[in-house]
Amino acid sequence: MQKIAMLGSGFIGRFYADSIHGQRSRDRVVAIYARSEANAKKFAEDYQCPIWSTNIEEVIAHPDVTMVCVALPNNLHETAVMLCVKHKKAVVSTKPLGRNAEEALRMMQAVEEAGVFGGYLEDLCYTPKFLKALDSVKNGALGRILWAKSREAHPGPHSNWFWDKEQAGGGCILDLGCHCVEISRNFIGKDIRPVEVMCWAATQVKPIEAEDHAIALVKYENGAIGQFEVSWTFRGGMDLRDEVMGTEGTIWINNFLRTGFEMYSSGKGADYVAEKAESNSGWLFPVGDEVNDLGYNHMFTDMFDAVETGREPLETFYDGYVVNAVLDAAYKSAETKQWEPVALPVWRGQEGVTQGITLVEYDENHYLIKEEITHDGRHKIILKEKQSGAIIERDL
Repeated sequence: MQKIAMLGSGFIGRFYADSIHGQRSRDRVVAIYARSEANAKKFAEDYQCPIWSTNIEEVIAHPDVTMVCVALPNNLHETAVMLCVKHKKAVVSTKPLGRNAEEALRMMQAVEEAGVFGGYLEDLCYTPKFLKALDSVKNGALGRILWAKSREAHPGPHSNWFWDKEQAGGGCILDLGCHCVEISRNFIGKDIRPVEVMCWAATQVKPIEAEDHAIALVKYENGAIGQFEVSWTFRGGMDLRDEVMGTEGTIWINNFLRTGFEMYSSGKGADYVAEKAESNSGWLFPVGDEVNDLGYNHMFTDMFDAVETGREPLETFYDGYVVNAVLDAAYKSAETKQWEPVALPVWRGQEGVTQGITLVEYDENHYLIKEEITHDGRHKIILKEKQSGAIIERDL
């Protein structure tokens, strides 16, 4: 059983608490830290927490707490993690791990040097659809992965601190791109080094200093491409989609917005529909179980099982650090308009991976390019002659 101190009483802290109390049943949020006394008391009342305080170290150090969950603004993550290290408390942190790779690396090294458990709460890498897709990829159903694309777009985050560049560390690239980069890393292979990034970003709509829309390509050492599309300007709810393409197949995932659950309401009886839904009338697209469909249940189960069995979770502080490094390169590229290298002073994956080439033998003299049946009923093949390099076409 884990006795958790929740740091942060806002939107994500409550999502986390709902999951923790609902998934394995035996785990409980026993303590809450909030900067506001009123918010701390309200959270404690709602989730029956016997311990509450506006003193963060007091909550972390409490002897009844076995694990700390960081659900704070980005600029407070490092302070919270270092206090967990000081008091030797297992810690799990919301995404992104840091505002940049430098912060993330300091946190990663601190928990590792202290022998403290550190888990990275990347919920979208735990959604049921993602886990099923990842299993298929790892089992070779798609062949060699060539391209992994992830999109997250919505009208913008819930809390005021997200819109402050100093507190958040950036805009939608940091807030949403962290999900997308880690999703692509999983599909391409976490042991494959991300080498460079090309990114476009702009502030198109919101009156903020940070970017509210961005698109980027992440090139991996084996030749695979990761792609992310993120926006705080999208209208119509929250759009979460992933695509994976390999030499032998393709996967499309729609985690939110279009999930097979549709309803119509005049608006007279509807209230909450789904996270970031913009309307409660007309045709609506609810989500059956948000906590589960967004991955929170599977995420906390993995974290708790990992700390209790002494293994690493699926998502670690190291993963959070790699993600921050990729996003740092994206921000630099958005300024320079060039491919920018990903700086990874600590890298634990493969070295010197070469780009894979998949050549399909047709016979001893030819490679197969394509086989198809045309609209007029012809069955044909396109081949490449090995010796001359000529491209030829044959009817079968």
